[in-house]
Amino acid sequence: MSKYTGPAYKKSRRVGISVLETGKELVKRPYGPGQHGNGRKAKLSNYGIQLVEKQKIRFTYGISEKQLRKVFEKAGKLKGIHGENMLKLLESRLDNVVYRMGLASTRRAARQFVNHGHVNVNGKKVDIPSYQVKPGDVISVRENSKEHKSMKQTLESVNKNVEYVSFDKNKLEGTYLRYPERSELSSDINESLVVEFYNK
Repeated sequence: MSKYTGPAYKKSRRVGISVLETGKELVKRPYGPGQHGNGRKAKLSNYGIQLVEKQKIRFTYGISEKQLRKVFEKAGKLKGIHGENMLKLLESRLDNVVYRMGLASTRRAARQFVNHGHVNVNGKKVDIPSYQVKPGDVISVRENSKEHKSMKQTLESVNKNVEYVSFDKNKLEGTYLRYPERSELSSDINESLVVEFYNK
C-alpha cells in the first residue's frame, strides 16, 4: 500500500485546514502550496468541492483512499447519519485513540507507535493501527515500552484532553469511554459532501 511521507504542512495548505489540528501550518502561508498557490483561484465545481472534503478526511486521519472507502461502506450499515458514523469509526481507530490520549504528538507518530508493538488493548498486544476500539476498551502502554523516550517527551508537552477518552499519566493507561458527538469533532469537515461524493 502506498503512503504519503512528505510534509504535512503541504497537505494542510492544499485543503485549507490544519490536518495536525494545531493551526501552525496555515499561520505563515494561508494559501495553497506550489508556485501558483497564492494566485487567483479558479472556482471549484461541485465535484471539486466534494473531492476537497474527502481529502480533508483522508489527510487528517492519515488513511488511504481504499481505507476510507471501506470505512464509508461500514458506516452505511450502521444506524444513524451516514457521514457522522463514518467520522465516529475513524475516531475509533486505535492509532487515533492513542493520539487522543496524548501518547503521540501526531496521528502519524501514533500509527508508528502502535505498529512497533508498544500498545495493549484490554491487556493484549495489538499492533494494527486501524484496529477498531469499542467503548469501554482499555488502552495501555506495554510494560517494556513505558520508558519510551519519544512518548515521554510528548506526554510532557502535549495536552489533548477530549471528553470521550480518559487517560491516567501515572499508569499510562486510558479508556475509550464512548463514541464522540459530532460537535466534538472538527467543524472544518463537511462529511455530508463526502457521502454525496461516494454515492454518485
